[in-house]
Amino acid sequence: MAPKGGWQEFSSPASTARPVPAAAAPAKAQQRVRVQRTKSGKGGKMVTAITGLEIPETEARALLKALKAAAGTGGTLKDGVIELQGDQVAPALTALEKEGFRPKQAGG
Repeated sequence: MAPKGGWQEFSSPASTARPVPAAAAPAKAQQRVRVQRTKSGKGGKMVTAITGLEIPETEARALLKALKAAAGTGGTLKDGVIELQGDQVAPALTALEKEGFRPKQAGG
């Protein structure tokens, strides 16, 4: 280990790392947003899962708030998937369209 402020033959990997530009997220209308009803792993309770959103978490939280208000129900954001309580497919589809997405209903 070189003394503080001394000469160092090789630089540390952290100092040579170049900042990687963040990949530009696709436009809202080009994302594959899926809205589906599911019960799996929810103790028999019906939830509406919204997947395929490629937006930052701050925007996802704002979208979650708008979806909860449109559906009049509770919901959460888990691992990039928005879950709304109950069968809220129709209100979720209309709210997502108003936000500029092109959602599709998945499943039956």
